[in-house]
Amino acid sequence: MKFDTPATTNPIDHLKVVGHPHDRIDGPLKTTGTAPYAYERHDVVAEPAYGYVLGAAIAKGRIARLDTSAAERAPGVIAVVTADNAGKLGKGNFNTARLLGGPEVEHYHQAIALVVAESFEQARSSSTLVKVDYKAEPGVFDLRAARGSASPPEETAISGPPDTSVGSFASAFTDAPVTLDETYTTPDHSHAMMEPHATLAAWEGDALTVWTSNQMIAWATGDLAATLGIDRSKVRVVSPYIGGGFGGKLFLRADVLLAALGAKAAGRPVKVALQRPLIPNNTTHRPATIQRIRIGAERDGTITAIGHESWSGDLPGGGPETAVGQTRLLYAGANRMTSMRLAVLNLPEGNAMRAPGEAPGLMALEIAMDEMAEKLGMDPVEFRVRNDTQVDPEHPERPFSSRPFVECLRLGAERFGWSRRDPRPARVREGNWLVGMGMAAAFRNNLLMKSGARVRLAGDGSLTVETDMTDIGTGSYTIIAQTAAEMTGLPIEKIAVHLGDSDYPVSAGSGGQFGANNATSGVFAACAKLREEVARRLGFNSEEAEFAGGQVRVGNRSVPIGEAAGDGEIVAEDAIEYGDLDKTYQQSTFGAHFVEAAVDVATGEARIRRMLAVCAAGRIINPKSARSQVIGAMTMGAGAALMEELAVDTRRGFFVNHDLAGYEVPVHADIPHQDVIFLDETDPISSPMKAKGVGELGICGVGAAVANALYNATGVRVRDYPITLDKYLDRLPDVA
Repeated sequence: MKFDTPATTNPIDHLKVVGHPHDRIDGPLKTTGTAPYAYERHDVVAEPAYGYVLGAAIAKGRIARLDTSAAERAPGVIAVVTADNAGKLGKGNFNTARLLGGPEVEHYHQAIALVVAESFEQARSSSTLVKVDYKAEPGVFDLRAARGSASPPEETAISGPPDTSVGSFASAFTDAPVTLDETYTTPDHSHAMMEPHATLAAWEGDALTVWTSNQMIAWATGDLAATLGIDRSKVRVVSPYIGGGFGGKLFLRADVLLAALGAKAAGRPVKVALQRPLIPNNTTHRPATIQRIRIGAERDGTITAIGHESWSGDLPGGGPETAVGQTRLLYAGANRMTSMRLAVLNLPEGNAMRAPGEAPGLMALEIAMDEMAEKLGMDPVEFRVRNDTQVDPEHPERPFSSRPFVECLRLGAERFGWSRRDPRPARVREGNWLVGMGMAAAFRNNLLMKSGARVRLAGDGSLTVETDMTDIGTGSYTIIAQTAAEMTGLPIEKIAVHLGDSDYPVSAGSGGQFGANNATSGVFAACAKLREEVARRLGFNSEEAEFAGGQVRVGNRSVPIGEAAGDGEIVAEDAIEYGDLDKTYQQSTFGAHFVEAAVDVATGEARIRRMLAVCAAGRIINPKSARSQVIGAMTMGAGAALMEELAVDTRRGFFVNHDLAGYEVPVHADIPHQDVIFLDETDPISSPMKAKGVGELGICGVGAAVANALYNATGVRVRDYPITLDKYLDRLPDVA
């Protein structure tokens, strides 16, 4: 199905199932522990062996000697896989470093060996017998130190050009009566998902099946085939349940490759899970940034110049953290400049983490907007409203498909009680607590990707949906079932959804908040084709047929939908493919975050008291799971603001706190009250679902809203995240 003209009225608009809050249909499996996660698959192969990964103990250099003889003789050991005996390996399109290192070492904890044994304990114990001598080389591990050598990254479809310019930023900034010029930093972050990267691999002749934890099935299939040097048709990837990903499982990782190599060497299935202390250094992370923001404005608050420069680092061949992306689109301003620079660092691979680009970019931009509003003597909400735009500021000929940004700001301010905020910092005290309010804009682009699905209608009126779309805890099973139910008129209980298998049609996958809109649109396309075939078999005009209550009706004639299949089944397959609407219109999602925070006057302890997010993201397919996505994102944003940091050992090039004990994330007690409001909007230019994404919008701007609330509470501005008390304790106001 080609989507190249705006959607008109279609069956989804009936909203009998879509748009209603439904419990997640996978919920009972997960709460009872019966959902089959990768490492826990006991139903697909017999007597698997276990692999244990050995990671490099240096960040850059070479392996001078790797002796596996003692490990190979250890009790229970079946095989030891290294680059020396793994055979010729390629590298997938989505990997920056090789997944199996040796003799060259590209980053700390790069996998260099896999010990395969009868039990996990035997494999782990025997891994200590592998003797490795290294020849370490000097590396670059400090972004601040490498900032001067950073260069423009290559332009890609995701990052856009490294530099943009409209008008004359330099002169406009110089001439502006009110200016701001500040630098902000964000640290490296870990995905810290609950389920580790894990894989069970089995060969049958020259065909490989992996049961793994991966967000993008088609990408994994292609990259695994390319890395192993085998035909893609010989690889099957299965990932029906994923215990969190946040972007850390978008790409093929070492557990998948090593499980496949281990199974080949052992001659039997092998399970591999990356041990938790290995994950932050072995997989991907959100890269640190240094961001300089300059804003010039008239005294009435009209922005005349806005510039945003960002520096980040990655391994050779890697890409930048696109922290300037939202600044290219969010606010008006006649004179504009953005710039990205990428430094070569020998740290583990930097890559996508929930809302890559916008999450760290808004952490800086939205503090800068707050600071500028204060300089102007304006309310922060009104300053943002003043500088709204309905067109792409860099390409004014491109209007936004839908941009209710001001509505988000106004409604959020009203519901949160923003009018009660004292704009003078450190003026509100409750007992030992200084209390403040802060807000920030939310912004994230709407991405379109081809997505396919197959539907099977049985004679009993049941429907099965098959697509390689994944569910990373986001509710994909449920919204796909809702879409199919709406399109066919069947109750949701009659819909079975099968996900996460490369044998199914290729979908958009889970990532970039593009999964829900695109995957359901693919199901829409397949169901539209099914409706045509059902109507044809029943002798109806498909354009006149109404599908409702398990029946197909035209006029006074009504037939159970299952009769069209008879004793067999009807199979329909299609995909949504997009035209040029995303080039004609700028498609984005918008929101506003409001936070109330308190700081203890004596200890500096910071506490978030309440949070509100107002989101405009097109049609919300399932408000219940969408709300869950947003409050989870808000919690992640609070963690980024107050505690999350992968601490870099700049001498040896690794993340020191590489486990869940040292890498701190929020818990329930840290976020006592959260509320989410979705604007009632549709975007017919986005897709036939008239939906967009929302899972990443919820984190965008949260860090700055927290930072701005803490400033309002204390009068102390912190521009380096996380905002830990050591950065402001000695600057707290003297309060009797």
